Amino acid sequence: MAAMSTIREDIDAVFQHDPAARTTLEVVLAYPGLHAIWMYRGAHWLWQHNLKLLGRLLSEVSRWITGIEIHPGARIGRRFFIDHGMGVVIGETAEIGDDVLIYQGVTLGGTSLKKEKRHPTIEDYVMISAGAAVIGPVTIGRGSRIGAGAVVVSSSPPYSTIVGIPGKIVEGERPRADFADLDHARLPDPVARAMSNLVDKINQLSIRLEEMEERQDCLEDKIPAPAPLPNGAAKET
Repeated sequence: MAAMSTIREDIDAVFQHDPAARTTLEVVLAYPGLHAIWMYRGAHWLWQHNLKLLGRLLSEVSRWITGIEIHPGARIGRRFFIDHGMGVVIGETAEIGDDVLIYQGVTLGGTSLKKEKRHPTIEDYVMISAGAAVIGPVTIGRGSRIGAGAVVVSSSPPYSTIVGIPGKIVEGERPRADFADLDHARLPDPVARAMSNLVDKINQLSIRLEEMEERQDCLEDKIPAPAPLPNGAAKET
């Protein structure tokens, strides 16, 4: 019964996050992200029961079929959804919370060659856009959003919006009603924002400089010109 409940939750997550989903039959038969999650759950069960080779083989079959590579040692919560999914890689020590949404080309990768925690921890309600990479044992706070193509190498607080290479936090610690609401075509740009602030500051300085020049001209106009010397008078040395 628990397995059937999990399957129903996974299907409901597809309808929640993908407006292209039409029928349950279509979702079950034609969504590779869903197939990858189901095969991961089987591989993870084998991994936990010390059948590690069988778990790795099942995950390899899943990669061949779906184009999504999830290590059976990873820990993934409920209602996880991979939209499209091709090229997704999730490492062995990655931890993913509930209600997480990721898109194609996402990498949850490691940076260490030691047998330790070396992959990211993704908390509940996080959304990771296409082509993003989260590298190392960092923690992405609850409700955060990572923009397309971002490379995240440091932890972030809850409700962050992270963009750029390396990833920069442009919003944080502010709860939102819709955790997955990120317009991929209109991502915040911290570099453009800094440049805009710099241009504004230069404009302000230019205005101040013009005002100072006008005041100087006014003062020069008020200063009387020196009286001319009498004809033939010698200048003092």
